[in-house]
Amino acid sequence: MILSKTQQMLRKLYRQFAENEFTDELLDRLEETGEFDREMHDKMAKYGFMGVKIPVEYGGQGGDSMAYVMMVEEFARISPVLSIYANTSNSLGGGPLMFCGTEEQKREYLAPCAKGEKIIVFALTEPGAGSDAGGTLTTAAQDGDYFVLNGRKTFISGAPFADYAIVYAKTDPTQKGSRGISMFIVDMKTPGVSCGKPEHKMGIIGYPTSDIILEDVRVHRSDLLGPLHRGFATAMKTLDGGRLGMSAQALGIAQGCLDESVKYAKERRQFGKPIAKFQAISFMLANMATEIEAARQLIYSTAVRKDAGDPESSKLCAMCKLYAAEMCNRVAYKAVQIHGGYGYIKEYKVERFYRDARITSIYEGTSQVQQMVISGSLLK
Repeated sequence: MILSKTQQMLRKLYRQFAENEFTDELLDRLEETGEFDREMHDKMAKYGFMGVKIPVEYGGQGGDSMAYVMMVEEFARISPVLSIYANTSNSLGGGPLMFCGTEEQKREYLAPCAKGEKIIVFALTEPGAGSDAGGTLTTAAQDGDYFVLNGRKTFISGAPFADYAIVYAKTDPTQKGSRGISMFIVDMKTPGVSCGKPEHKMGIIGYPTSDIILEDVRVHRSDLLGPLHRGFATAMKTLDGGRLGMSAQALGIAQGCLDESVKYAKERRQFGKPIAKFQAISFMLANMATEIEAARQLIYSTAVRKDAGDPESSKLCAMCKLYAAEMCNRVAYKAVQIHGGYGYIKEYKVERFYRDARITSIYEGTSQVQQMVISGSLLK
Protein backbone atom coordinates (compact mmCIF):
# COMPACT_ATOMS: atom_id res chain seq x y z
CA MET A 1 0.00 0.00 0.00
CA ILE A 2 1.29 3.44 -0.96
CA LEU A 3 0.81 5.91 1.89
CA SER A 4 -0.49 9.41 1.22
CA LYS A 5 1.64 12.42 2.16
CA THR A 6 -0.46 12.95 5.26
CA GLN A 7 -0.02 9.32 6.31
CA GLN A 8 3.73 9.53 5.70
CA MET A 9 3.90 12.63 7.89
CA LEU A 10 1.94 10.89 10.65
CA ARG A 11 4.19 7.85 10.53
CA LYS A 12 7.24 10.11 10.72
CA LEU A 13 5.76 11.87 13.76
CA TYR A 14 5.07 8.58 15.55
CA ARG A 15 8.49 7.18 14.71
CA GLN A 16 10.41 10.27 15.78
CA PHE A 17 8.49 10.52 19.05
CA ALA A 18 9.19 6.87 19.89
CA GLU A 19 12.86 7.04 18.94
CA ASN A 20 13.43 10.27 20.88
CA GLU A 21 11.26 9.73 23.94
CA PHE A 22 11.33 5.96 24.53
CA THR A 23 14.86 6.00 25.85
CA ASP A 24 16.80 2.96 27.00
CA GLU A 25 16.87 4.48 30.48
CA LEU A 26 13.07 4.70 30.56
CA LEU A 27 12.59 1.18 29.20
CA ASP A 28 15.05 -0.25 31.73
CA ARG A 29 13.24 1.57 34.55
CA LEU A 30 9.87 0.18 33.45
CA GLU A 31 11.35 -3.32 33.34
CA GLU A 32 12.89 -2.90 36.79
CA THR A 33 9.93 -1.38 38.64
CA GLY A 34 7.00 -2.72 36.60
CA GLU A 35 5.19 0.52 37.41
CA PHE A 36 3.08 2.74 35.17
CA ASP A 37 4.98 5.88 34.11
CA ARG A 38 2.48 8.74 34.43
CA GLU A 39 4.98 11.31 33.16
CA MET A 40 5.34 9.50 29.83
CA HIS A 41 1.57 9.02 29.64
CA ASP A 42 1.06 12.77 30.06
CA LYS A 43 3.71 13.56 27.47
CA MET A 44 2.01 11.27 24.95
CA ALA A 45 -1.32 12.91 25.77
CA LYS A 46 0.09 16.37 24.97
CA TYR A 47 0.80 15.13 21.45
CA GLY A 48 -2.79 13.96 21.10
CA PHE A 49 -1.92 10.26 20.94
CA MET A 50 -4.53 9.26 23.53
CA GLY A 51 -7.28 10.49 21.23
CA VAL A 52 -6.05 9.57 17.76
CA LYS A 53 -9.29 7.71 16.90
CA ILE A 54 -11.62 9.71 19.14
CA PRO A 55 -13.80 12.33 17.39
CA VAL A 56 -12.69 15.95 17.57
CA GLU A 57 -15.89 17.02 19.33
CA TYR A 58 -14.84 14.85 22.28
CA GLY A 59 -11.29 16.13 22.51
CA GLY A 60 -9.68 13.65 20.12
CA GLN A 61 -7.87 13.92 16.80
CA GLY A 62 -10.61 12.32 14.72
CA GLY A 63 -8.16 10.06 12.94
CA ASP A 64 -8.96 6.90 11.01
CA SER A 65 -7.91 3.31 11.60
CA MET A 66 -4.80 3.75 9.46
CA ALA A 67 -3.55 6.55 11.69
CA TYR A 68 -4.25 4.35 14.69
CA VAL A 69 -2.47 1.21 13.48
CA MET A 70 0.56 3.18 12.28
CA MET A 71 0.85 4.79 15.71
CA VAL A 72 0.68 1.46 17.54
CA GLU A 73 3.12 -0.13 15.08
CA GLU A 74 5.73 2.61 15.38
CA PHE A 75 5.48 2.78 19.17
CA ALA A 76 5.67 -1.03 19.54
CA ARG A 77 8.73 -1.08 17.29
CA ILE A 78 10.58 0.57 20.18
CA SER A 79 8.42 -0.44 23.16
CA PRO A 80 5.37 -2.72 23.11
CA VAL A 81 4.63 -1.59 26.66
CA LEU A 82 4.45 2.10 25.82
CA SER A 83 2.37 1.36 22.73
CA ILE A 84 -0.37 0.21 25.12
CA TYR A 85 -0.30 3.58 26.89
CA ALA A 86 -1.71 5.23 23.76
CA ASN A 87 -3.75 2.24 22.63
CA THR A 88 -6.26 1.75 25.45
CA SER A 89 -8.28 4.96 25.12
CA ASN A 90 -8.47 4.50 21.34
CA SER A 91 -9.44 0.85 21.57
CA LEU A 92 -10.98 -1.26 24.33
CA GLY A 93 -11.30 1.57 26.83
CA GLY A 94 -12.91 4.21 24.66
CA GLY A 95 -14.45 1.86 22.08
CA PRO A 96 -17.70 1.02 23.89
CA LEU A 97 -18.32 4.71 24.60
CA MET A 98 -17.73 5.61 20.95
CA PHE A 99 -20.08 2.85 19.80
CA CYS A 100 -23.05 3.38 22.06
CA GLY A 101 -22.42 6.03 24.71
CA THR A 102 -24.96 8.81 25.19
CA GLU A 103 -23.92 12.38 24.49
CA GLU A 104 -23.61 12.99 28.23
CA GLN A 105 -21.50 9.86 28.75
CA LYS A 106 -19.16 10.75 25.91
CA ARG A 107 -18.58 14.24 27.25
CA GLU A 108 -18.16 13.08 30.85
CA TYR A 109 -15.97 10.02 30.27
CA LEU A 110 -14.62 9.90 26.71
CA ALA A 111 -13.40 13.49 26.43
CA PRO A 112 -11.14 13.34 29.52
CA CYS A 113 -9.67 10.06 28.24
CA ALA A 114 -8.95 11.59 24.83
CA LYS A 115 -7.04 14.36 26.57
CA GLY A 116 -5.18 11.92 28.81
CA GLU A 117 -6.75 13.35 31.97
CA LYS A 118 -8.47 10.07 32.84
CA ILE A 119 -7.77 6.41 32.09
CA ILE A 120 -10.50 3.91 31.29
CA VAL A 121 -10.05 0.14 31.01
CA PHE A 122 -12.00 -2.80 29.61
CA ALA A 123 -13.18 -5.38 32.16
CA LEU A 124 -14.66 -8.41 30.42
CA THR A 125 -12.46 -11.41 31.32
CA GLU A 126 -13.17 -13.42 34.47
CA PRO A 127 -11.37 -16.33 36.18
CA GLY A 128 -13.76 -18.78 34.52
CA ALA A 129 -14.66 -16.75 31.44
CA GLY A 130 -11.69 -16.07 29.19
CA SER A 131 -12.13 -17.22 25.61
CA ASP A 132 -15.70 -18.08 26.58
CA ALA A 133 -16.64 -14.52 27.55
CA GLY A 134 -20.29 -15.54 27.37
CA GLY A 135 -19.68 -17.43 30.62
CA THR A 136 -19.70 -14.17 32.59
CA LEU A 137 -20.67 -14.68 36.24
CA THR A 138 -20.45 -11.07 37.45
CA THR A 139 -23.98 -9.89 38.18
CA ALA A 140 -25.77 -6.55 38.21
CA ALA A 141 -29.10 -6.53 40.04
CA GLN A 142 -31.34 -3.50 39.64
CA ASP A 143 -32.28 -1.68 42.85
CA GLY A 144 -34.36 1.39 42.06
CA ASP A 145 -32.19 3.90 40.20
CA TYR A 146 -29.09 1.82 40.81
CA PHE A 147 -27.56 -1.48 39.77
CA VAL A 148 -25.67 -3.50 42.40
CA LEU A 149 -22.62 -5.24 40.92
CA ASN A 150 -20.92 -8.29 42.37
CA GLY A 151 -18.15 -10.36 40.82
CA ARG A 152 -14.50 -10.57 39.87
CA LYS A 153 -12.72 -9.57 36.70
CA THR A 154 -9.25 -10.89 35.96
CA PHE A 155 -6.20 -10.00 33.83
CA ILE A 156 -7.43 -6.41 33.48
CA SER A 157 -4.62 -4.41 31.93
CA GLY A 158 -4.28 -1.01 33.57
CA ALA A 159 -6.69 -1.76 36.42
CA PRO A 160 -4.38 -0.69 39.29
CA PHE A 161 -4.16 2.90 38.07
CA ALA A 162 -7.41 3.29 36.07
CA ASP A 163 -10.01 5.95 36.84
CA TYR A 164 -12.89 4.05 35.23
CA ALA A 165 -13.65 0.55 33.98
CA ILE A 166 -16.16 -0.68 31.42
CA VAL A 167 -17.56 -3.65 33.33
CA TYR A 168 -19.62 -6.42 31.76
CA ALA A 169 -22.17 -8.05 34.03
CA LYS A 170 -25.14 -10.37 33.75
CA THR A 171 -28.36 -8.39 34.18
CA ASP A 172 -30.78 -11.11 33.09
CA PRO A 173 -29.80 -14.45 34.67
CA THR A 174 -32.66 -16.21 32.87
CA GLN A 175 -30.83 -15.84 29.56
CA LYS A 176 -28.03 -18.23 28.70
CA GLY A 177 -24.55 -17.66 27.32
CA SER A 178 -23.77 -14.21 25.99
CA ARG A 179 -27.36 -13.02 26.21
CA GLY A 180 -28.50 -10.85 29.08
CA ILE A 181 -25.13 -9.14 29.60
CA SER A 182 -24.96 -5.36 30.07
CA MET A 183 -22.17 -2.79 30.20
CA PHE A 184 -21.54 -0.34 33.03
CA ILE A 185 -19.17 2.57 33.49
CA VAL A 186 -17.70 2.02 36.93
CA ASP A 187 -15.74 4.67 38.81
CA MET A 188 -12.80 2.81 40.35
CA LYS A 189 -13.15 4.91 43.52
CA THR A 190 -16.70 3.71 44.13
CA PRO A 191 -17.15 1.92 47.49
CA GLY A 192 -16.86 -1.84 47.02
CA VAL A 193 -14.38 -1.63 44.13
CA SER A 194 -10.89 -2.96 44.78
CA CYS A 195 -7.96 -4.36 42.82
CA GLY A 196 -5.97 -7.51 43.38
CA LYS A 197 -2.19 -7.57 43.57
CA PRO A 198 -0.55 -6.73 40.21
CA GLU A 199 0.39 -9.90 38.37
CA HIS A 200 4.04 -10.89 37.89
CA LYS A 201 4.10 -11.27 34.11
CA MET A 202 6.52 -12.75 31.62
CA GLY A 203 6.43 -9.62 29.49
CA ILE A 204 4.65 -6.28 28.94
CA ILE A 205 6.23 -5.16 32.21
CA GLY A 206 5.50 -1.52 32.97
CA TYR A 207 1.75 -1.73 32.35
CA PRO A 208 0.34 -3.32 35.53
CA THR A 209 -2.38 -5.96 35.27
CA SER A 210 -4.64 -7.09 38.10
CA ASP A 211 -8.07 -8.35 39.09
CA ILE A 212 -10.97 -5.99 39.75
CA ILE A 213 -13.17 -7.11 42.65
CA LEU A 214 -16.74 -5.82 42.87
CA GLU A 215 -18.57 -6.20 46.18
CA ASP A 216 -22.06 -4.66 46.32
CA VAL A 217 -20.95 -1.82 44.06
CA ARG A 218 -23.80 0.60 43.43
CA VAL A 219 -23.78 2.10 39.92
CA HIS A 220 -26.42 4.65 38.90
CA ARG A 221 -28.55 3.74 35.91
CA SER A 222 -27.14 6.78 34.10
CA ASP A 223 -23.88 4.80 33.88
CA LEU A 224 -25.52 1.88 32.10
CA LEU A 225 -23.73 1.91 28.75
CA GLY A 226 -25.83 0.96 25.75
CA PRO A 227 -29.05 -1.08 25.76
CA LEU A 228 -29.88 -3.21 28.79
CA HIS A 229 -29.06 -6.92 28.33
CA ARG A 230 -27.29 -6.27 25.00
CA GLY A 231 -23.75 -5.40 25.99
CA PHE A 232 -22.05 -8.51 24.62
CA ALA A 233 -22.54 -7.44 20.99
CA THR A 234 -20.72 -4.18 21.72
CA ALA A 235 -17.92 -6.11 23.42
CA MET A 236 -17.40 -8.17 20.27
CA LYS A 237 -17.53 -5.08 18.07
CA THR A 238 -15.00 -3.37 20.32
CA LEU A 239 -12.73 -6.39 20.17
CA ASP A 240 -12.65 -6.20 16.38
CA GLY A 241 -10.93 -2.83 16.61
CA GLY A 242 -8.81 -4.05 19.49
CA ARG A 243 -7.60 -7.00 17.45
CA LEU A 244 -6.55 -4.66 14.68
CA GLY A 245 -4.56 -2.64 17.21
CA MET A 246 -2.94 -5.74 18.68
CA SER A 247 -2.05 -6.85 15.16
CA ALA A 248 -0.22 -3.56 14.74
CA GLN A 249 1.52 -4.11 18.05
CA ALA A 250 2.69 -7.55 16.91
CA LEU A 251 3.86 -6.00 13.65
CA GLY A 252 5.85 -3.36 15.52
CA ILE A 253 7.49 -5.93 17.78
CA ALA A 254 8.49 -8.00 14.74
CA GLN A 255 9.91 -4.95 12.96
CA GLY A 256 11.91 -4.07 16.07
CA CYS A 257 13.28 -7.61 16.14
CA LEU A 258 14.29 -7.36 12.49
CA ASP A 259 15.94 -3.96 13.00
CA GLU A 260 18.03 -5.31 15.86
CA SER A 261 18.88 -8.51 13.99
CA VAL A 262 20.08 -6.74 10.84
CA LYS A 263 22.24 -4.41 12.93
CA TYR A 264 23.70 -7.28 14.95
CA ALA A 265 24.32 -9.50 11.92
CA LYS A 266 26.38 -6.75 10.30
CA GLU A 267 28.45 -6.14 13.42
CA ARG A 268 28.96 -9.64 14.82
CA ARG A 269 31.95 -11.41 13.29
CA GLN A 270 32.62 -15.15 13.24
CA PHE A 271 35.15 -17.11 11.18
CA GLY A 272 36.66 -13.82 10.05
CA LYS A 273 33.55 -12.13 8.62
CA PRO A 274 30.20 -10.63 9.69
CA ILE A 275 27.60 -13.32 10.29
CA ALA A 276 25.35 -11.51 7.80
CA LYS A 277 27.61 -12.97 5.12
CA PHE A 278 26.52 -16.50 6.00
CA GLN A 279 23.57 -17.78 3.99
CA ALA A 280 21.96 -19.34 7.07
CA ILE A 281 21.69 -15.90 8.66
CA SER A 282 20.88 -13.86 5.55
CA PHE A 283 18.07 -16.23 4.57
CA MET A 284 16.59 -16.01 8.06
CA LEU A 285 16.56 -12.22 7.74
CA ALA A 286 14.96 -12.48 4.30
CA ASN A 287 12.16 -14.69 5.62
CA MET A 288 11.59 -12.40 8.60
CA ALA A 289 11.33 -9.33 6.37
CA THR A 290 8.93 -11.07 4.00
CA GLU A 291 6.57 -12.20 6.75
CA ILE A 292 6.61 -8.73 8.31
CA GLU A 293 5.72 -7.06 5.04
CA ALA A 294 2.92 -9.56 4.39
CA ALA A 295 1.46 -8.76 7.81
CA ARG A 296 1.80 -5.02 7.23
CA GLN A 297 -0.09 -5.14 3.95
CA LEU A 298 -2.86 -7.26 5.48
CA ILE A 299 -3.21 -4.91 8.46
CA TYR A 300 -3.13 -1.69 6.42
CA SER A 301 -5.64 -3.06 3.91
CA THR A 302 -7.96 -4.20 6.69
CA ALA A 303 -7.78 -0.78 8.37
CA VAL A 304 -8.97 0.87 5.15
CA ARG A 305 -11.69 -1.70 4.54
CA LYS A 306 -12.92 -1.49 8.13
CA ASP A 307 -13.39 2.27 7.88
CA ALA A 308 -15.16 1.81 4.55
CA GLY A 309 -17.73 -0.42 6.25
CA ASP A 310 -16.67 -3.66 4.60
CA PRO A 311 -18.99 -6.41 5.95
CA GLU A 312 -15.97 -8.76 5.98
CA SER A 313 -14.04 -6.52 8.38
CA SER A 314 -14.70 -8.67 11.46
CA LYS A 315 -13.21 -11.71 9.73
CA LEU A 316 -10.34 -9.61 8.38
CA CYS A 317 -9.50 -8.24 11.85
CA ALA A 318 -9.36 -11.82 13.13
CA MET A 319 -7.09 -12.76 10.22
CA CYS A 320 -4.80 -9.84 11.06
CA LYS A 321 -4.59 -10.84 14.71
CA LEU A 322 -3.99 -14.51 13.89
CA TYR A 323 -1.33 -13.96 11.26
CA ALA A 324 0.49 -11.03 12.87
CA ALA A 325 0.65 -12.65 16.32
CA GLU A 326 1.98 -15.96 15.05
CA MET A 327 4.37 -14.18 12.69
CA CYS A 328 5.61 -12.00 15.54
CA ASN A 329 6.47 -15.03 17.65
CA ARG A 330 8.32 -16.68 14.75
CA VAL A 331 10.30 -13.52 14.05
CA ALA A 332 11.16 -12.98 17.72
CA TYR A 333 12.39 -16.57 17.94
CA LYS A 334 14.66 -16.07 14.92
CA ALA A 335 15.92 -12.74 16.29
CA VAL A 336 17.11 -14.41 19.48
CA GLN A 337 18.63 -17.25 17.44
CA ILE A 338 20.58 -14.79 15.28
CA HIS A 339 21.91 -13.12 18.42
CA GLY A 340 22.94 -16.50 19.82
CA GLY A 341 23.90 -16.41 23.50
CA TYR A 342 23.63 -12.63 23.56
CA GLY A 343 19.96 -12.89 22.65
CA TYR A 344 19.42 -14.60 25.98
CA ILE A 345 20.92 -11.68 27.90
CA LYS A 346 18.66 -8.94 29.23
CA GLU A 347 20.97 -6.15 28.04
CA TYR A 348 19.96 -6.97 24.47
CA LYS A 349 16.62 -5.66 23.21
CA VAL A 350 15.61 -8.90 21.50
CA GLU A 351 15.42 -10.67 24.86
CA ARG A 352 12.69 -8.25 25.93
CA PHE A 353 10.96 -8.37 22.55
CA TYR A 354 10.90 -12.16 22.77
CA ARG A 355 9.06 -12.07 26.10
CA ASP A 356 6.70 -9.31 24.99
CA ALA A 357 5.88 -11.12 21.75
CA ARG A 358 4.39 -14.12 23.52
CA ILE A 359 1.28 -12.30 24.74
CA THR A 360 0.25 -11.22 21.23
CA SER A 361 -1.17 -14.66 20.47
CA ILE A 362 -3.08 -14.72 23.77
CA TYR A 363 -4.70 -11.44 24.76
CA GLU A 364 -7.73 -9.90 23.06
CA GLY A 365 -8.56 -13.34 21.75
CA THR A 366 -6.13 -16.24 21.44
CA SER A 367 -5.00 -17.43 18.03
CA GLN A 368 -7.43 -20.31 18.39
CA VAL A 369 -10.32 -17.90 19.00
CA GLN A 370 -9.33 -16.03 15.83
CA GLN A 371 -9.45 -19.33 13.95
CA MET A 372 -12.95 -19.87 15.34
CA VAL A 373 -14.04 -16.43 14.12
CA ILE A 374 -12.52 -16.93 10.67
CA SER A 375 -13.83 -20.46 10.15
CA GLY A 376 -17.22 -19.46 11.51
CA SER A 377 -17.43 -16.70 8.91
CA LEU A 378 -16.40 -19.08 6.12
CA LEU A 379 -18.80 -21.87 7.10
CA LYS A 380 -21.94 -19.97 8.06
